[in-house]
Amino acid sequence: MSETNGQPKRMALIASKGTLDWAYPPFILASTAAAMEMEVGIFFTFYGLTLLKKNIEAKVAPHTNPAMPMKMPFGPQGFQNFEWPMPNLLMGNMPGFETVATSLMKKTFKNKGVATIEELRDICLESDVKMIGCSMTMDVFGFTRDDFIEGIDVGGAATFLEFAAGADIQLFI
Repeated sequence: MSETNGQPKRMALIASKGTLDWAYPPFILASTAAAMEMEVGIFFTFYGLTLLKKNIEAKVAPHTNPAMPMKMPFGPQGFQNFEWPMPNLLMGNMPGFETVATSLMKKTFKNKGVATIEELRDICLESDVKMIGCSMTMDVFGFTRDDFIEGIDVGGAATFLEFAAGADIQLFI
């Protein structure tokens, strides 16, 4: 068991982004820490709050990350290993490019045996990871409690800070 002074170690995360590539880190870190017997809490705020919705519609926005490699998850090995240079002008202006990139990334994850965001979120719920949806963000974006999965808390910054104040590890994602 991971302990500090006889207490379980605690990790506090803030998830602020809801794109597919940014959805993985909080759930991977949280599920891993929980498996290491740490007490874990994640505060979902702004676009990260969408990761708690019943239906996650996370997409990849390749034009926001020019370092993103574009490899194909299908075809001959040489075709798959080639990094396709995609200029920002193309990624930002080609209709449907975000949908294609999202589809390719999901296919790559599946080919590599990577769990889906929903599966990782379920593992976190089963592992008693405390998930707090930001009440202010809910109000700002017009969400209601019914938009979100069961098993989460809703609270403001003070709710999260009470948890985070005793954390050994604190990360903003």
